[in-house]
Amino acid sequence: MSIAEAETKTVTAVPSYWDVVLCAWEELDLPEGWRAEIIEGDIRIMTPPRDEHSEIIDLIQTRLFREKFRDGSPLSECTMHQSIDLRLPERVSLFIPGLVVLPGRVLDRSADHSAADALLVVEVTSKSTAEKDRKAKLWGYAHAGIPLYLLVDRWDPQTGKGEVTLFSEPENGRYTSATKVPFGKEIHLPEPFGVTLDTAEFPA
Repeated sequence: MSIAEAETKTVTAVPSYWDVVLCAWEELDLPEGWRAEIIEGDIRIMTPPRDEHSEIIDLIQTRLFREKFRDGSPLSECTMHQSIDLRLPERVSLFIPGLVVLPGRVLDRSADHSAADALLVVEVTSKSTAEKDRKAKLWGYAHAGIPLYLLVDRWDPQTGKGEVTLFSEPENGRYTSATKVPFGKEIHLPEPFGVTLDTAEFPA
């Protein structure tokens, strides 16, 4: 064996930063209910959601389920999930949204759990997560090309009150359209959803 051949055999692939952080995330052993996300390369630990968060997610999911099971609904093949991860390796990020709608079974999505698989993501802010929901996740979901991002902001920084914003039409890493309503007003999700959400029961 030549020296060149020996050197070639000893060279091993150097893992990327994303590979290392993802491996560390996968090896976490958190108490039940706790979650961890990767936000632009940093692992963030999140406490279990409060009751208000869970109530809002349940109200939204119940409305979407009603549409899913309507005869002839375009959502009939879609599935909804509260604890799956969406990955954006190009941004060294891994998000676990409050609610994700996929176009089919979760087992049929891409092996890399790409965020681009989602049709809709929903986030409900808490005081500890609000900034990343408003900024890092907004940018990340747009960058992934997710068609709709519904942000339920219980402490909107502009009004100080509960506001719901639907971001849509992602283009070049940003959403080009946004519709905002205060808690108590209705907000419409366009096709393939075609449903109107009543936010009157959202707890502040």
